[in-house]
Amino acid sequence: MTDADPSTILQGLRGSIDNIDAALIFLLAERFRCTKQVGVLKAQHGMPASDPAREEQQIARLMRLAEDADLDPAFAQKWFNFVVAEVIRHHRSAAAEAAD
Repeated sequence: MTDADPSTILQGLRGSIDNIDAALIFLLAERFRCTKQVGVLKAQHGMPASDPAREEQQIARLMRLAEDADLDPAFAQKWFNFVVAEVIRHHRSAAAEAAD
């Protein structure tokens, strides 16, 4: 252990957390830019908004990655399901716009 002031350590850790949170937001934004393009492509070609087979493959892959990263795989699956629900909502919206 160190004799450093706990408040100083806490401040440093919180600074790291803030930086990670910012990086996650920018990564999510980039992910949604890509999935928006997927949604437009699917809408233009009459493809379904959801791809259950792809989603199952991704869940399995992400759960393996989570295990390797010492992250709860169930949490990784919950996160993915949350994100995919939003992506599907965007894809359906793109399909509705294309139909108009």
